[in-house]
Amino acid sequence: MQLTRIFRSLVAGAGLALAAIPAAHALDVKLGHVLAPSHSWNKAAEGFAAEVKEKTHGRVNFILFPSGQLGNEKTMLEGLQIGSQGAAIIGSGSLQPIEPKFGIVELPYTWNTAAQAYRAYDGELGAALAKLAEKKNLVILSWWENGFRHLTNNRGPINAPADLNGLKTRVTPDKMRLDTFSALGANPAPLAFGELYSALQQKVFDAQENPLSIIYTSSFFEVQKYLSLTGHVWGPANLIVSKSVWNRISADDRKVVQAAADHWRDEQRKMITESDAQYIAQLKEKGMQVNEVDKTPFAAAVQPVWKTYSAAYGPELMGLVQKYREAK
Repeated sequence: MQLTRIFRSLVAGAGLALAAIPAAHALDVKLGHVLAPSHSWNKAAEGFAAEVKEKTHGRVNFILFPSGQLGNEKTMLEGLQIGSQGAAIIGSGSLQPIEPKFGIVELPYTWNTAAQAYRAYDGELGAALAKLAEKKNLVILSWWENGFRHLTNNRGPINAPADLNGLKTRVTPDKMRLDTFSALGANPAPLAFGELYSALQQKVFDAQENPLSIIYTSSFFEVQKYLSLTGHVWGPANLIVSKSVWNRISADDRKVVQAAADHWRDEQRKMITESDAQYIAQLKEKGMQVNEVDKTPFAAAVQPVWKTYSAAYGPELMGLVQKYREAK
């Protein structure tokens, strides 16, 4: 009996020692994004990485690189496709150069509420776009959020489309955003996000458009005076893993990674929802003048954009958009 107890103690001790040893074949995955460490993308990514590491017992380790440390979104997408980068959080519209149908996420004034968009992207619309991405060696794990985009500028409050006439506005480098702001009467031009603050500071642009979280965490209040809550686009984002990296993760660990991606998708969305009112208050404290906007005339002004792009995205995707727009 004494020997049995000693043997059991030795086995238990050996088990604890083995548990303390890192997984022999741990997979380290670089996860990059372009936003600040204080942004909800990064906070949720930290939670996602910790959960995956804990629940895979160190077999899968996501290592974060915020603030564009791995390059801009175009560079990271190229890395994901060839497998030189493992994972990223990327604004969904940035996938357009790889798959033009991702431009559908940028259609102006598509969603009245974030909840309406969640249903679409967590449902059939998101699944259809994920299939397109997989053909490009990208595995979309979950749909995160950028939130509604709003306009800031240095000329004055924007209350109607006429207030945008001739306004030199930085937009994301995609054709639909350019067409949208042209339809609204502005003078839009694309520019990489990393160059935006200095361009506003040097008055290369009068205006820019982004979600409240980015306007605040990027300190645009230092170089912009007016914030108009235009809500012209609700912007999804994607937690993406390179297909070559995904194929190296065991089936059991994939389930863990997917569950964590879904969990932290929901947490990141909560962060956006809870923080928007706070950001408005903080931006006012920083000296910005904030005004609400009647979106009806803006939505009417961009109808030609819908007509132009509907044919490009096809009846299947456009049908799904309409299905979720009309759902109660």
